[in-house]
Amino acid sequence: MGNRLSKIYTRTGDDGTTGLGDGQRIAKDAPRVEAFGTVDEANSAIGTILAVASFPERFRRCLITVQHDLFELGGELCIPGHAAIEQSFVDRLEADLDAFNADLPPLKDFILPGGGPATAACHVARTIVRRAERRVITLQGNEDVRDEVLRYLNRLSDLLFVIARQVVRAENGKEVLWDRDRT
Repeated sequence: MGNRLSKIYTRTGDDGTTGLGDGQRIAKDAPRVEAFGTVDEANSAIGTILAVASFPERFRRCLITVQHDLFELGGELCIPGHAAIEQSFVDRLEADLDAFNADLPPLKDFILPGGGPATAACHVARTIVRRAERRVITLQGNEDVRDEVLRYLNRLSDLLFVIARQVVRAENGKEVLWDRDRT
């Protein structure tokens, strides 16, 4: 491992800039920082799921792997020109999606976030991943971003939706269905 922080604050960001992995300093609200910052937020939201959920080990293992992936994805975004996310990561998410979705009933209605604490946490994480995807698209409008990054985030939001559907069952909850004709 490279340098270790012996002091948490450095004061170098007091001017509104932050350091990238390649040593560049850019504004804290730059599209690149927005992108990797939102990926970090998504990773934290997945940590919340893991902290509150009581569900089968296969989901826990999957989400822990995803946290490691997101750390690498954030690193890729933090170091211009760096590649960390491979198609095999996307393929793994797709395999998990297929496996986790196989025994779920088909969707006939839209599902609203809720159903139980861990289920709601999955939906929060899913929406943060969607925002991360939008931030990466914004970044891609100005700089090169590898397609694998967007594919990974897109599959991850789908995976979190499917895990939410599984977790609500593990919580003995009920999916909250959108009622168009509510009064």
